[in-house]
Order: sequence, then C-alpha cells, then structure tokens
Amino acid sequence: MTQIRLVGRPTPSPAPAPPAFPAPRAEPDPAGGLFPVDGAEPSADAVVIRRTLAEIAPIADNVTSYFYALVFTGHPELRELFPAAMDVQRDRLLKALLTAAEHIDDPQVLTPYLRRLGSGHRKYGTLPQHYPAVGEALIGALSRYAADTWGPEAEAAWVRAYTTISQVMIDAAAEDQQVRPAWWHAEVVSHDLRTPDIAVVTVRPDQPYPFLAGQYTSLETPWWPRVWRHYSFASAPRSDGLLSFHVKAVPAGWVSTALVRHARPGDVLRLGPPAGSMVVDHSTDNGMLCLGGGTGIAPIKAMIEDVAEHGERRPVEVFYGARRDGDLYDIDTLLGLQQSHPWLSVRPVVSDGLTGQLPDAVGEHGPWSSYDAFISGPPAMIRSGVAALKRIGIPGERIRHDAVEELVAAG
Repeated sequence: MTQIRLVGRPTPSPAPAPPAFPAPRAEPDPAGGLFPVDGAEPSADAVVIRRTLAEIAPIADNVTSYFYALVFTGHPELRELFPAAMDVQRDRLLKALLTAAEHIDDPQVLTPYLRRLGSGHRKYGTLPQHYPAVGEALIGALSRYAADTWGPEAEAAWVRAYTTISQVMIDAAAEDQQVRPAWWHAEVVSHDLRTPDIAVVTVRPDQPYPFLAGQYTSLETPWWPRVWRHYSFASAPRSDGLLSFHVKAVPAGWVSTALVRHARPGDVLRLGPPAGSMVVDHSTDNGMLCLGGGTGIAPIKAMIEDVAEHGERRPVEVFYGARRDGDLYDIDTLLGLQQSHPWLSVRPVVSDGLTGQLPDAVGEHGPWSSYDAFISGPPAMIRSGVAALKRIGIPGERIRHDAVEELVAAG
C-alpha cells in the first residue's frame, strides 16, 4: 500500500487520517471491482459519490482552487507539468476526475473515457507515481468543501473510486507506450490565411503519424508551452504524410491566435495522439448526412476524401453552415469535390443564427431514415443538431460527433 499524507495545506486545519491508495498493479483490471452488473441498481459507492458531487456543484470554483493549492504546495515538483498560466487549464484535471467519478458504475462509458485520458496524458509527462499526489489533493478538497456529505463512508467510496480511475489510466498509458510515442514533432510547411481569422496550417510530422479521417488530435505551439488544444484533421491520410488543420482565431484563444497570426513555415509544433470515433464505417453502404459549422467542416472534408479513396458510391449529403458568405472559406474545395463525385451533394447554409438554422435546414430535405449522421462544429451547434436529427427520426446511435466536453475545453 502507498500511504498518502496531506501536507502543506494553504489554510491550516485539523486533517483527518490520510487515505491510502494502493500502489499501481502489474496487471490491468479495468473493472476495478466497483461496477455493477448490467441492469443492477447503482452501487453504494456511486450513490455516495453523487451526493458529494451534488453538494460541491455550486462551489466548484472554490473546490478547484483548493485542489490545485494542495497539489502545488504539497508536491511542487508537479507544477512543471502544467502551463505557466492556469486560467484556462486550472479546472480541466479536476473536471475530468469528477466526470469519471460520476460514471463510476458505468463501465461502457467510464473505461473508454479513462483510457483516452490515460494515454493522452502521456504528452504532459504524467507518470504512475504522480497519481497518488493527485488523489491526495482530491480527497483533501472534497473533505473541506463537502462538509454535509463527508465522512468515513464517503472517504472510503472516493478512495476506491480514485483507485479504479487512476489504475485504468495508468494501464492505458503503459499499453500506449508500447505502440507509439507520447508526442510527435511537426514542422509547419505551409500557412494559408483563408480569411482574416481562419488559416489552413499544414505540417510534416517527424515520424509516421497513423490516424483515421474524421479524427482529431491535440496540438501545442512553441509560444504557449504545455497548453494543448484539439483540432480535427482536414484531410484523409495522405501518401506524403502531411497533415492539415483548419484553425480559427477566437477571442482569448492562445493556441488558435498563435497558429493564425504567428505560425510560419519552419516553426515546429507538437502533436498528441489521434483520438475520436467520428469516422467512416466502411462495412456499410448507408448514406452519410454531414453537418459542418465553421471550421467544423474540416473533418467532414476528410471523410469525403476517405469515401472517395475507398471507391465507394454511397450518397453523401453535406450541409455547410456559416454566419456570412465570407465565412464559407472552404466552399470552393467542397464544390470541386462535388463536381468530381456524383454521389456527393454540398449545400451551403448562411445565417446569423447558425446554431439553430443549420439543423433546421436539414429538416427541409430528406428523408434521412437510411442515413448515418455526422455533426462537427461549435458545441452549441452539436447539441442543437443532435436534438434536431432525433426529431426527424434519426436514432441516437446513428448520430456521431466529437465529445462536446472536449470541444468546450478546446474553445
């Protein structure tokens, strides 16, 4: 057992007996012994954990600040794993832990989520020995701010939950290390400014970078070390190995502004591993209904190329949305693809109310009962688009999009 002690609290207060987290196991066991069988009632631990989450929800900012104070005062060596400015990054780690805890009795949701986190955290330099320090801070923050629901039962439930969470992540990172690097260096080879705020950035990785059309990666610039943002690949895998991204500079967007305003050929970026399940299923010939808002058209363009390269002739219907005509920065490329492929139809949708108008435009066409749907764009558009597609009869399991939570964080 690894004994964890709370040390260096910012505000002196009587500390309870420290929780004990088991040392990482040699063999993976993603279930962790906490998950109920299918159809069972929520586990006792899940009930207790959700009570704690409900109590701290209104004071999440305070919990987050105290959590990081405990991490950095108790373990100052961990500070170098985080960006110099924490105003954007500060709540991501805690939110990820709390999201995982909320789904502690749902392995179908939790295990893939944690495995993505564990393998993705390799690019930060996270090691197995860092996890107990984070668990110590988590328990310390919860015990301070969840006074009404905290006690021996709650602490034991959270220790068991965090032990499961951390072990799945550690196991995923160890497996990922056997097959690919933690990150890739990639040199900018072209920078095409399509509008004053949108650039197409093309890079050459320093070693082969396998991915699927429709996926995305995390990207770090030399101007903001340890600040990573998600961007979709704007093309299917290419024979020359080059990768392209569509980037829009957004207010207070450190990475996006750097890429649009400052990046030039010769600059070297870092890429994390590919992620995302919004990919083409080549085992079916179902039609594809694609909604792309703004730079969300990038992965849809990649999937169109993927269908073409596989020689398929399934119908692909694309609705490309923007607020103004000038924001349809890639429309010429899409119309060129439409001319080359009779199975492809591209419909631009221009409206100041992009969030609502793009999904509504889809309902004016169809029917779409035999189509698989793909949505890419701002988080609000994805949410409204999913609701609109369900209203016109497309089952939820046939609607694919990137994780909204990750897109919110990336913004």
